[in-house]
Amino acid sequence: MESSATMSLKSPPLPSSSSSFFSTSFTQNPKPKSLSYAHKPRAFKCIQSPPTGPVKKPFTCSAVTFPPSQSLTETHVSSKLHRLISEFQSLPEPIDRVKRLLHYATLLPELDPSAKVDSNRVMGCTAQVWLQAELGSDGKMRFFADSDSEISRGFCSCLVWVLDGAAPEEVMKITTEELVEMNVGVAGKERSRVNTWHNVLITMQKKTKALVAEREGKTPPFEPFPSLVVTADGVEAKGSYAEAQARYLFPDESKVEELVSVLKEKKIGVVAHFYMDPQVQGILTAAQKQWPHIHISDSLVMADSAVKMAKAGCKYITVLGVDFMSENVRAILDQAGFGDVGVYRMSSERIGCSLADAAAAPSYMNYLEAASKSPPSLHVIYINTSLETKAYTHELVPTITCTSSNVVQTILQVNFFSSTT
Repeated sequence: MESSATMSLKSPPLPSSSSSFFSTSFTQNPKPKSLSYAHKPRAFKCIQSPPTGPVKKPFTCSAVTFPPSQSLTETHVSSKLHRLISEFQSLPEPIDRVKRLLHYATLLPELDPSAKVDSNRVMGCTAQVWLQAELGSDGKMRFFADSDSEISRGFCSCLVWVLDGAAPEEVMKITTEELVEMNVGVAGKERSRVNTWHNVLITMQKKTKALVAEREGKTPPFEPFPSLVVTADGVEAKGSYAEAQARYLFPDESKVEELVSVLKEKKIGVVAHFYMDPQVQGILTAAQKQWPHIHISDSLVMADSAVKMAKAGCKYITVLGVDFMSENVRAILDQAGFGDVGVYRMSSERIGCSLADAAAAPSYMNYLEAASKSPPSLHVIYINTSLETKAYTHELVPTITCTSSNVVQTILQVNFFSSTT
């Protein structure tokens, strides 16, 4: 039997249209091909031998398997990058490329906890990513990386394999554009994790510059704080990260027109979360000028905006976000009397959230069961939880749901309630 949360997301089918803009979004994805290798699995290459004494940090290992006919001493960056690109290009299905990325995530040694500090954080990534760099006595770079996201670990694993053991000048030659050819997680191709490829690569290069300057007794090159300066003459990007984001301020007009045409024809409203990739937000922001029923916000406001769109005549709402956001939109629309308005997720596969999963853990439920036996108790829960979790927790302890936009007001209300009862 389906859960109520799953059933609530069912909606009437969209009417047919001559446009193909959403053709892959609203149809069932074909079954992905099984993950297969072009050659039999081999042991993966260790660029740096493990130390004989106590291990202070994990030694760096290759993230790519290869046939024994290839030289185990090959370290040329361009050759390794070409092999990696060829491997991903041999996988035609996006899901297979993601699976391969997840496989490489398992090959990346965990970073020592002492290295997971702010100075090693990779800025610009939604997930937490850490990168440690060293310049060896042989003049070669050594990289160590980790992330709390398996997808990001896969990105790191590939980049570490390509650049670990390379000369500084080789590290500086690699560009994000070369990584586009892998067709996974890069702007302009498959969905990215907020440009993880770009952010990790740029951080590798920044750390390389600083280490080389330090060894030569020079002042490390100044990197401007990432910022977009808006003036009457236009927008000026300062810093590599800002430059990457600025590219999406002026999206392809033909794509914008095509999107607007479909939205108007089918009367579709779009609610998207702030965490969506910048290229998506760029197109949506441009489309909003021609079709007002597009809104980018946090989780709670997404649902409120969906209700306004339904009142304005939208027949369907598409949700660009994780599963609990779609559930929340569906529930709020039903509560507002718009049960006939269809709600669509943008993937037939599960779009999970680590916070939502953590809130459903047995240890958390045990904590709430204990709290329910100690009245009066009041539970404030973040909106990043499933409907099932919200319903179950409310059965145990009176529960208030909040999000980033109203957490302060919610806590103040709780304090006021507590002081007057």
